[in-house]
Amino acid sequence: MRGIVSSGGYVPFRRLRRSAVPELLGTGGGKGTRAVASHDEDTTTMGLEAARLALAGVPAAAPDALWFTTPTPAYADKTNANAIHAALRLSSEVPAFDFGGGLRSGVGALETALSGRGTTLVVMADQRDGLPGGPDETFGGDGAAAFLVGDDGPGAPVVAELLASASATDEFTDRWRTPGERRSKVWEERFGETRYLPLGKEAWARALKAAGLEAEAVDRLVVTSMHGRAAKALSGALGTAKEAVVDDLSGSLGQAGAAHPGLVLSSILEEADPGQVVAVVHLADGAEVLLLRTTDAIAGWSPERPVAAQIAVGAELPYGKFLAWRGMLSPEPPRRPEPLRVQSPPAWRAEEWKFAFVGSRDRTSGAVHLPPSRVSMQGGAVDDMEPVCLAGTPGTIATFTIDRIAYSPSPPIVFAVVDFDGGGRYPVELTDVDADALSIGDRVEMTFRRLYSADGVHDYFWKARPLRRAPTA
Repeated sequence: MRGIVSSGGYVPFRRLRRSAVPELLGTGGGKGTRAVASHDEDTTTMGLEAARLALAGVPAAAPDALWFTTPTPAYADKTNANAIHAALRLSSEVPAFDFGGGLRSGVGALETALSGRGTTLVVMADQRDGLPGGPDETFGGDGAAAFLVGDDGPGAPVVAELLASASATDEFTDRWRTPGERRSKVWEERFGETRYLPLGKEAWARALKAAGLEAEAVDRLVVTSMHGRAAKALSGALGTAKEAVVDDLSGSLGQAGAAHPGLVLSSILEEADPGQVVAVVHLADGAEVLLLRTTDAIAGWSPERPVAAQIAVGAELPYGKFLAWRGMLSPEPPRRPEPLRVQSPPAWRAEEWKFAFVGSRDRTSGAVHLPPSRVSMQGGAVDDMEPVCLAGTPGTIATFTIDRIAYSPSPPIVFAVVDFDGGGRYPVELTDVDADALSIGDRVEMTFRRLYSADGVHDYFWKARPLRRAPTA
């Protein structure tokens, strides 16, 4: 049996209230909110967050390959998946590949892995932009999803088996963006709808036939697309029960492009019961259909941070700050020199520390050193250390300071000295934080972020964010 062993969806902490747009511009807007990647996030960092969630509960299922796909990569030429590979501390024998960049690439990579062999970690992320006041800005969204795909086995049971998949492909120009452009252009909506509806129905019929199912057997259905009109029309034309159609999360998160079908599928699996048939239909330059059935193992699966829990703890972002983060406004920065480009040789030498937050522990005294050290601060032992990864270890704020002068793309900077559970102390920058609400003793967790970019090189490292839990009913 082959299918999904585990999944994880990542939703950025910040939300843009759509009604805030016309308050500033006098036009645009709408109901609900959209998820917004922070100024220190990109598709690589979001993809890693989703990958960490997908791997959290299955230590016995190390992937044989890592596939990363996004239409908005941090780098061209350079493989973006390598940073995720390094942060996860995967073996050099595990290949890491970037898979295409179209809106169809996320579900396509997942479908390819489900139809293949071996254990593959599929990561998809997207960051949607648009002109101020336009529908892409307002109704787009940012996020990531990851799936560990493999065969059923001890320690890593399949929670959703693949029943069938189907594609319908056609060449037509509905949405496009040339390399280097931030704004997507869209043809008149009615034309896209006339193409997507027959393609979606064609792929749907072939998938049901391959699975030996009728539409009424589907327990959960979601249709996702940047073409919202076509998705809504198709949802009601596939013959499933009305109650089977689930919320596509676009009202609260926006439409996260290539990552959206993965985000919604992850949220469905997190709440599914054994034996349910789940259908995902994605419309982008054609149609993709995935039919899965949840197994008995899903009853024992406990996601570390469900999508619903992340939605519940989001915080509003002012529209002006959103425009600044997106580079649509240029506020006066702190009058301090901008950082220099990170240097490749020292970054490579410190790869475990820089990308995976690996310190060292003295084998004799147990003292934890951050960053790693050859000489122990307790007893002075030399080269008697073992590596210790603290990327997944929470900590407590011992003290903090708010710096409104140092250079930052989004001042002020909040620095805190963090005492990690089990040992280790390190001064670290905080993110996704309200500086006025911060207190000594607050609990934090580590998150992989982009410190800055200089000369086209992104300096990735770890920051801390408040440890939040979804409100209980």
